[in-house]
Amino acid sequence: MARKSKYAVPGGSEAAAWKAALYIRLSREDGDKEESDSIVSQRGILNDYIQKNPELSVAGSFIDDGYTGTNFERPGFKRMMDGIKSKDINCVIVKDLSRLGRNYIEVGNYIEQIFPFLDVRFISVGDMLDSFKNPAQMNTVMVPFKNLMNDEYCRDISAKVRASLDIRRKQGQFIGAFASYGYKKDPERKGRLIIDEYAAEIVRGIFSWFIEGTGIIGIAKRLNGLGIPNPSAYKRRQGLNYRHPHAGLNDALWPDSSVRRILTNRLYTGDMVQGKNKVKSYKVRKAVCVPEENWIVVENTHEAVISRETFETAQTLLGRDTRAPAAQKSLYLLSGFVRCADCGKAMNRKRISQPYADYVYYLCGTFKKMSKGACTKHTIRADRLEEMVLAAVKKQIELAVSMDKLIEKIEESGKSDRSSPRLDTALAEHTKEKSRLDICKMSLYTDWKNGDITREEYHTMKRQYDERAARLAGMISRLEAELKQLRTQGAAHNPYISEFRKHRNIARLTRELVVALIDMIYIHEGGDITIQFRFEDEFKKAVEYVQNNRQLAGELKVLA
Repeated sequence: MARKSKYAVPGGSEAAAWKAALYIRLSREDGDKEESDSIVSQRGILNDYIQKNPELSVAGSFIDDGYTGTNFERPGFKRMMDGIKSKDINCVIVKDLSRLGRNYIEVGNYIEQIFPFLDVRFISVGDMLDSFKNPAQMNTVMVPFKNLMNDEYCRDISAKVRASLDIRRKQGQFIGAFASYGYKKDPERKGRLIIDEYAAEIVRGIFSWFIEGTGIIGIAKRLNGLGIPNPSAYKRRQGLNYRHPHAGLNDALWPDSSVRRILTNRLYTGDMVQGKNKVKSYKVRKAVCVPEENWIVVENTHEAVISRETFETAQTLLGRDTRAPAAQKSLYLLSGFVRCADCGKAMNRKRISQPYADYVYYLCGTFKKMSKGACTKHTIRADRLEEMVLAAVKKQIELAVSMDKLIEKIEESGKSDRSSPRLDTALAEHTKEKSRLDICKMSLYTDWKNGDITREEYHTMKRQYDERAARLAGMISRLEAELKQLRTQGAAHNPYISEFRKHRNIARLTRELVVALIDMIYIHEGGDITIQFRFEDEFKKAVEYVQNNRQLAGELKVLA
């Protein structure tokens, strides 16, 4: 049986009707000009061509409005190909080659391989190409050249669009299609977010519950129990055309992943955080994660839903081992805060039943799980530990209140010494070290050119020097800022004092109090404990300030 020609005429007669598909595509993402490439304009051009060529009959119009030409994952194009495979279509007509696509390799594959193999006639009106009437023209260099130019145009437009979006991101403008849960787009100012009070209150509740001791899964269960729709469902109920790939699987319920995503979103502090993901290229639309250091962050661009302190507290807790037991919704009072003083591992909480009562102990996990000799038996009763922690916290609060009163009197006297030998010494040492690094970097190039080190060694050492110099520059900047603040404000507004002072007259230990004031509790062999309080550096600053003014402080005490 003789094989059909490359572009066989249906029924063997040129006069026979061709079943033509009118393919129309528009995507501003590709840089398409709305006036000349609009759906209406393309349809008019193709219908006019059909009228002038009576051998063509319209089998259907296939439209992809808003789909990029860099790939062929388009619903209209796929439906057209289904029609070709079912023999309902044997001719494809486009306004020009760029409407078929802007991917040089893929467009060439369809024109040179797929359409000929399927006996499909291809017509590009604007390029005056017709694979049936003039098949030789399809093999000229101009066809792949035009495809290459369409591809390059798309690449250039993509690069310009990305650069434009990055500029807007760096200006703190929001460029996403949908605002994060808790916010909505400002209808009066493009690129700005305003608070959605209903959703924002849910976000505040999530942070509050988490800090108070409710686990992530427990928060999700609580939200579902209250009948609160998850972020995806809420956006849809607000009339937004929001689609999530897994939206149909959870029936508007909160998964724990949504709770965690909210707890780690810095946007709620008032900072615009964008550029977390990017597509691999203008042809490969798959998104990949961007390292956190490369995110685009602009501070204070919109009203905050929560305080920075609340957010940082939540991040600290997320880094701890704070899994709630299956039988209860909230965490234990000291979960994630108790460690062995020797091996540094988390202590295990264990309930021991006795005939007369049940007791809860904290035991060293290393001693329990590892071989003997890995650690010693550190243990303490939970109620005893909580009593000791409460007593230590009360003493620390009393100290903060006393220091606050003393510092206030020192400041009011107008005679305070606002110097800091500690900060001055640290600043001098870091500055000296940075100067030494700068000299080493200068001599490094000479060593390379003299042949003392290789090119690879030069670049490796230079990178190490640059990283060290950058860290020193950061430390120097922070020390200078601390000295400036001390000279202008003294010890007023010390975070250690202000935070501990807030908790005066406490009667019992709460999870919220532990989170606010304690960094870690270490259990020693024999039952002694060491508590590492938060704001340790700020505490040292306050102590140093009082010591620098101890003579004045003594005089003030005598006067009092």
